[in-house]
Amino acid sequence: MKLPIIRQFYQNQSPENLEKTIEVLESFTEFRNVSEEELNVCGELITNICGALEVHQLVKNGRSEKDALNSFAQKVLGSIDNKV
Repeated sequence: MKLPIIRQFYQNQSPENLEKTIEVLESFTEFRNVSEEELNVCGELITNICGALEVHQLVKNGRSEKDALNSFAQKVLGSIDNKV
């Protein structure tokens, strides 16, 4: 998860475009000859795009962009802390 990338996706892409991109990336990962490195890159992209989608939803529900980004980051960091 990279917050600057999530911010960039949020600011420059509609939720519909982000959802379509996730569909394409998920489809790509299903090809038989996809390498581990390619899967890792796709996974990182999907994570960042999902973050941007969540920020879109938080802003739609009334949060500022800054608060939405910070809230998402804290949620992710909290879930990581709980798993360790």
